[in-house]
Amino acid sequence: MSKVVAHIDGASQIEYDRSKPLPEQQQAYLDKMDADMDRGIVLGGVQVAQPDLQQKAQFIAQALAEAIRDDNEPVAAATLSWLANRLPDLKQVKIKDMGDGRMGYELIFDREFAPENRVQFFKPEDLERQ
Repeated sequence: MSKVVAHIDGASQIEYDRSKPLPEQQQAYLDKMDADMDRGIVLGGVQVAQPDLQQKAQFIAQALAEAIRDDNEPVAAATLSWLANRLPDLKQVKIKDMGDGRMGYELIFDREFAPENRVQFFKPEDLERQ
């Protein structure tokens, strides 16, 4: 499958389809993001002067989680595009609300996204009332 899905609690928030070519202007923007990060990033409160690909991915994934929380679609689209293009084996970004406005994430490489099917359980007495 060529899609990368960012989701919260099993509900897809945004998807990126690798089978569709990225326009040249958007590719240039991803390259600019790399150049900006090459000048240093703050990751987990620590300044990283020369981040490697893994550190950049963590930084971008955090930005993606925050963009989704803030309903910032342009930033969510750009950050998911960066992750999908720089991490070719990435299949999903699992995002979790950590409380107090903090967002967490997990990068998943080994399985495709499948929406969660929630099962509603009833107590026997609830069924009798129906």
